[in-house]
Amino acid sequence: MFGHQDDQSQQDTHIPDQTIEAAMSTDSSSAPATQDWGHPGQPLDAQTPVATVTPTSAPAPASSTPSPDAAVDTNDLIDIKQHALTQLSPLVSHLDQDPEEKFRTLMMMIQASDDHSKIKEAYAAAQAITDEKTRAQALLDIVNEINYFTQAHEG
Repeated sequence: MFGHQDDQSQQDTHIPDQTIEAAMSTDSSSAPATQDWGHPGQPLDAQTPVATVTPTSAPAPASSTPSPDAAVDTNDLIDIKQHALTQLSPLVSHLDQDPEEKFRTLMMMIQASDDHSKIKEAYAAAQAITDEKTRAQALLDIVNEINYFTQAHEG
């Protein structure tokens, strides 16, 4: 009954190792043809016809290793970002933003440049936010950012 195998059913349902290996193979171009299993209640025998598998042409997989050009592009992008942040810093006060937008802009600049010089300005913008829930989150963000800078210098 449960937990016990019937000797007769074990003989009838043996799957050849080659069939298991073919089913587990991920390379479709070299995989052997799969066997047509038929009804699950019928035993397998040597007379079972074999279906052929025709591989389809698939696009080549994307390379997981970045090309040397990608590294150059990334370095260029980082340089552009640093220059843009340097140019943006004195211009932030000219942006027409409400206190919440100004806070988010300042926090983005602080985090992108890893420069804490705008923390006081971001704190002032956070205090000017009228919605209490949003102001509370902004103040929490300020505290977390200060924790980041003070822990980075301690360690």
